[in-house]
Amino acid sequence: MKKRRMLLMSSLLVIVANLAACSMQRGQAEERQVAPEFPLKVSNVLPAMEDGELTYALVSDTPFEGTLNRVFYSGSPDATVMQFFDESLLATDAEFLITNEGAATYEISDDNKTITLTIKDGVKWSDGEPVKASDLLYTYQLLGHPDYVGTRYTFMVSNVEGMPAYHNGETKEISGISVSEDEKTIAITFTEATPSMLSGIWTVPTPRHHIGDVMTGEVTIEDIVSSDKIRKNPIGFGPYKITKIVPGESVLYERNESYWRGRPALQSIVLKVVSSASILEVLKKGEADIASIPADQYENAKAIDNIEILADVDTSYTYIGFKLGKWDARTGENRLDPNAKLADKRVRQAMWHAMDTKTIGEVLYHGLRFPATSLILPIFKNFHDASVKGRPYNPEKAKALLDEAGFVDVDGDGFREDAEGNKLVLHFASMSGGEMAEPIAQYYIQNWADVGLNVKLVDGRLHEFNSFYDRVQADDPKIDLFQAAWGTGTDPDPAGLYGRQAAFNYSRYTSAKNDELLAAGTSEKAFDINYRRDIYNEWQQLMWEDVPIAPTDYRYSLIGVNKRVVNFSIDPASDYSLPWVWGVAE
Repeated sequence: MKKRRMLLMSSLLVIVANLAACSMQRGQAEERQVAPEFPLKVSNVLPAMEDGELTYALVSDTPFEGTLNRVFYSGSPDATVMQFFDESLLATDAEFLITNEGAATYEISDDNKTITLTIKDGVKWSDGEPVKASDLLYTYQLLGHPDYVGTRYTFMVSNVEGMPAYHNGETKEISGISVSEDEKTIAITFTEATPSMLSGIWTVPTPRHHIGDVMTGEVTIEDIVSSDKIRKNPIGFGPYKITKIVPGESVLYERNESYWRGRPALQSIVLKVVSSASILEVLKKGEADIASIPADQYENAKAIDNIEILADVDTSYTYIGFKLGKWDARTGENRLDPNAKLADKRVRQAMWHAMDTKTIGEVLYHGLRFPATSLILPIFKNFHDASVKGRPYNPEKAKALLDEAGFVDVDGDGFREDAEGNKLVLHFASMSGGEMAEPIAQYYIQNWADVGLNVKLVDGRLHEFNSFYDRVQADDPKIDLFQAAWGTGTDPDPAGLYGRQAAFNYSRYTSAKNDELLAAGTSEKAFDINYRRDIYNEWQQLMWEDVPIAPTDYRYSLIGVNKRVVNFSIDPASDYSLPWVWGVAE
């Protein structure tokens, strides 16, 4: 045991630049590892070229899947591809609340149950057809369709009046949605009034005329998912339109001359997939104008003189998920398994305490990642509970919890058996990607070994992004715990990730108290921000106690931008955050 640990730690020391040594000098690390201040907007104020071309790097170690439709996609790479040609009808502000600045305006009824959207004049799909109110209706018809197998039939869809009956195949109409004769206005009525209407409502239309009509039998859901209409030649009403796709590798966009806001600044955008290992060289050579920069490469990125680095705290977090059950496709619910290896919450609490996330953030990521404490991010200033401190690195506390749970080393091999005295091996799934993926996974495995838990990588290796999520989502019995990440979206409601009916709830955790609090957080009472804050504070405390997942880090998102780029910002409150104004100077 001691020899194995020494060999592992020796290799880690080489790979992660004395990570363990820095761990033993935590106080010094805290003094020197301070996240720097970053700008949110580029400094170049020169006029944009009339017909410039910008190259956008999608930094990924795996091809993008290419499901280019909001109803059916699953991964963030596809979302990145869609941002240039696809939009919601309603815009949002810096607090992620809907506004009237988008392609439609809205009004809400006095009882807070009905929202009415009116599409502005001149809003057209990139093929010249008008965007219709029935195109938004079609999105809801797809999301709620009995044959829909995606993961987005969540509360803000099921709460539409009449949606459950439609979803169960009892009717072909959604009684809570009505469209005006002139196709400019759509009214959506919800069964329960909810403040999530202001931040989580679906307003992305789907071009029925382009992809075909499920409601008439012209196509099936299965036809759409595999169709070239969303994989090779999708359309939107955003500032650019796709003219060529090399599947998984690159996309060429051209200016959408009929864009409703006005003529976009750029003539064309080239999006290409670039590996995390290559991105700094690509930026240095000027082969990409905009790209995310892996935090572990920040020090080297600072030396590239033809780019500026913008950054802000991201709307995402990394976590360790514990497999506690399975998804029941028949009922559309998560089901706990009382015999899961990690069913005892004290073991999960111990595993969180055993992880030295602080040192990883400070040393490997130069202070650009910091320990996550709660499942509602600090960006949601009204709802993040700062009094929840997470479970800081504390191996002795972890050992005490494991002892209390009856997980003790019976045979003296250095690893604990389970509460029944059986050999315990926990199989850990983690993704490949970037030079730090393997060492971080191994470091956590060593952290757990330090408290007596025998954790091994599933199949002895890391897994590619798409296959990793396929296995996690399918509840592969080989996986006991996994490392993943979430982008939270704009609605603080966590039900879409942790609810009983949430397909994204990959831990499969459920409890009556969780149901109660999630329902209360989107109830009519929750229009009172103080009430909603209290509910979400209680929910954060519940998740801290039950630990279905252990959040490991919040992070800064770093964006490298070539100094020729103008009118670009990562501030969501800025007009320069919209791709149609981005440009390049001479």
